[in-house]
Amino acid sequence: MTTFENLTFTSEREISSAFIDSTVRMGIAQSVLMVQDNLTECFNAMGCDGVIYREKFNDFWVFTKTKVLFLRRPDWREIITAKTFPINNAGMRTHVNTEFLDKKGNQLLLANQEACVLSLETHRPQKLSELPYPKENFPSPVFNEAFERFPSDFKEEEFVFEQIIRSCHIDMSHHMNNIEYIKLALCVFDDDFLQSHEIKSLEVHYTGESREGQTLKVFRRDDSEIKGKTYIHIKESDRCVFECCVCF
Repeated sequence: MTTFENLTFTSEREISSAFIDSTVRMGIAQSVLMVQDNLTECFNAMGCDGVIYREKFNDFWVFTKTKVLFLRRPDWREIITAKTFPINNAGMRTHVNTEFLDKKGNQLLLANQEACVLSLETHRPQKLSELPYPKENFPSPVFNEAFERFPSDFKEEEFVFEQIIRSCHIDMSHHMNNIEYIKLALCVFDDDFLQSHEIKSLEVHYTGESREGQTLKVFRRDDSEIKGKTYIHIKESDRCVFECCVCF
């Protein structure tokens, strides 16, 4: 069942086998995928999704940052309610909240995403005021914690592994898919660690584009002061294309 009211898209979702990891619960990367999926449906309901923008305005959406707070990861086959809604229109960018709830109404996950619109022709930012996008009467935010500033001075001794981008990593924009970056970043942890440690939060910044055939280098740094906090940095040549912070 889906509804759209007061700029809020609400859907009932079952955690299928496609969305679980080795813990038999909704996976970390899969959680962000479901957040993105619900946002896409929300934007479609508002008449401003990527298909409409491409066809009518020659523009496309870019999601620059995502922050997720994990309160409890739902189990396989559990049915949840996902709510997504924009919380502002800052002129050149917007922020969109998503909330996952269990059957009793308890919060499972909170997410905030930052996005902007670029021209397909020039790749320059476009004003949301000149596009069909909400400008007022936004719902109250459920999660608007500030985005962090990550370290950028990663050293060669913090290099973990490299990955050649293959065709399976590419999305409809012909660039590396956002979720594939998250999957790659999580590979700095082995499966035993991910099964025995509960994730608290994830913040990701998409800082560049990468294409099929390019080689990505993955770096890791554990925070020296906060236990369980890890920074991950992904480079293509000398460019940072993705960075994130994971807290367990």
